[in-house]
Amino acid sequence: MQNVIDRLAVKRDDILAKKDDEGFTLIELLVVVVIIGVLVAIAVPVYLNYRQGAADKSAQSDVRGAISAIEQYYTSNGNTYPTTAASSMQSGGGTSSTIVLTATTGGAPGTITVSDKTELTYVPPSGTGTTATSYKICARNTGGSGKTYLYDASVGGSVKTAATGATPSTTGCS
Repeated sequence: MQNVIDRLAVKRDDILAKKDDEGFTLIELLVVVVIIGVLVAIAVPVYLNYRQGAADKSAQSDVRGAISAIEQYYTSNGNTYPTTAASSMQSGGGTSSTIVLTATTGGAPGTITVSDKTELTYVPPSGTGTTATSYKICARNTGGSGKTYLYDASVGGSVKTAATGATPSTTGCS
């Protein structure tokens, strides 16, 4: 009988000893905080690079959209391109704006939608009438890497990165 009582006493002491072991030590908490800090230090720069890339893609997309809008204007207005320079300088705030391409007499106006923080410029062709084909579109997103994207209708092809330091203006990328 004494043997059973001794075993129960040992189990009771083990239970009480385990109850004192609850919780984390200060060292364990510090290790967890350091691990979280290292993970954040790795993740933040990667996230910022993704944001810059997304802003650059937004500017490229705006140029492609502007090409479509100008070519649609061309077909709707007797094979003539808009003749006035147009630009949109975005300041931010989560809204997009539009550039209105005014039509010649009796023609249909066109619009170019510009994303938030994107500066887009349309430079009209230098010729007149149906011989004018060398318009340019230039765009840059202020939240991006600072790259400016250019489409030159005289060259055609895809949207290209403009020279380093180029900015959208009414004369093109300068």
